[in-house]
Amino acid sequence: MFNWSEIWLHMGPPALAVAGVLLIMGIASLTVFVERLLAFRRSRIASEVFARAVGNHLPPSAVEHVISEAGKHAAGHLARLVESGLSNYREALTTPDGSGLTPAEWTRRHLERQVDVLVADLKRGLPILASVGSVAPFVGLLGTVLGIISAFQGIAATGSGGLSSVSAGIAEALIETALGLAVAIPAVLAFNYLSTSISRDELTLTNAAGELVDRIERWGEQGAGAASQ
Repeated sequence: MFNWSEIWLHMGPPALAVAGVLLIMGIASLTVFVERLLAFRRSRIASEVFARAVGNHLPPSAVEHVISEAGKHAAGHLARLVESGLSNYREALTTPDGSGLTPAEWTRRHLERQVDVLVADLKRGLPILASVGSVAPFVGLLGTVLGIISAFQGIAATGSGGLSSVSAGIAEALIETALGLAVAIPAVLAFNYLSTSISRDELTLTNAAGELVDRIERWGEQGAGAASQ
């Protein structure tokens, strides 16, 4: 009766190569998952600290302070969004262009693009998880085929179809199948979990961008009202 170590030692070079590829894929997916979890945690903590430091009241005179405060919490995607939006608004006020767009409209368009950039940063590494989740079962299937071929080679070598001549090849095929599924299933679960988490963060960033544009538009209305008096 074979144990795990004996089965591994009896694997041929092709089967060992397939198992090695699957192990590398599993390590890559685990690395991406852990790295994304840590990155999300850093971003959310920094964003919460930034939000508490800035508060809900944001008069036009506080723009420079908010930009400076956001620079201290650059690990947070919310802070980076606000810093980019207010910096663009400040530039639009001091350097008018010939397009006829108001600073608020200019900032709104900029924030839409910035949200896309930040969401793309949040999704960094997810293609690896998607690839591992979809490809690993087929790599395991390749190992299964190689194991079956090994089993038939055992039959040809012994000249009989007894269990002893095919057991090593069958065990090799089953191990490759199990290894492929063991790599693919966690990768798919990790991809789905991270995708759901990113969707929540994307909604937060979109809402924050909308609130910032609304506030900038109110600044413009207040400035226009003060100028007309």
